[in-house]
Amino acid sequence: MEQKYSNEVQVARNYYNSKDADNFYYHVWGGEDLHLGIYETEDEDIYSASRRAIDRMASYAQKIDENTKIVDLGGGFGGSARHLANKYGCHVTVINLSETENERGRKMNREQGLDHLIEIIDGSYDTIPFPDSYFDIVWSEDAILHSDNRRKVISEAARVLKPGGDLIFTDPMQTDHCDESTLEPVYKRINLSSLGSPAFYRQACQEENLEEKAFEEMQEQLINHYSRVLKETEKMEDKLDGLVSQEYITNMKTGLKHWVNGGKKDNLTWGIFHFVKS
Repeated sequence: MEQKYSNEVQVARNYYNSKDADNFYYHVWGGEDLHLGIYETEDEDIYSASRRAIDRMASYAQKIDENTKIVDLGGGFGGSARHLANKYGCHVTVINLSETENERGRKMNREQGLDHLIEIIDGSYDTIPFPDSYFDIVWSEDAILHSDNRRKVISEAARVLKPGGDLIFTDPMQTDHCDESTLEPVYKRINLSSLGSPAFYRQACQEENLEEKAFEEMQEQLINHYSRVLKETEKMEDKLDGLVSQEYITNMKTGLKHWVNGGKKDNLTWGIFHFVKS
């Protein structure tokens, strides 16, 4: 039976299932990931910066080894799951909305010999199909913003996390002091009326008995990443002909500029949150 989704979630599903989005993220965004990277130079390749972001997040975990069970909420092509499984031998479950991305992810799992450690589930992360206190780590990279009920996502994350377990996530956010009127183009791009904020996530997690251990804010990396993707898009535009429509590329370039400008005006930010379940 096909799952029923809210209108906002269905819009996100349709977007990421589209040929344009699938080909754009695969060919431009580094081939493994859909999340932001941590850059050491402005011209560093997106793939390397994305790997660095995963490693920085993993450094907050209390322990990751072959006995660790991780759930990745909104894991895209499953690149983070493969990196973690390959490095630590841990078991990772990816819950992701796009069937198109998931098929690509499963194929890469098999090709890299990691399908025995990674399970990819078609579905929305606001209803996680696992029992209470099941996972050692709940992980998410730049995916919660797409939910129309982020509070429920945090509640579900807390529910499936073992006592003493780690919630580690990143998300592009509006700053606590942002001028929301300037973010209308960004809201329109993701078909929502708001973004999460550091204050929102702190409050939501506190209500779920999740204790904040760290928030490493890296607003400059939001600017760096979207600037880098814009530059790569412009560089590869001719090569994308036939793979990605010109309308999609034009809209993407406009959208990327909105993210960059929002960061430069201190209305958007990004960083790594780490909470532990009491």
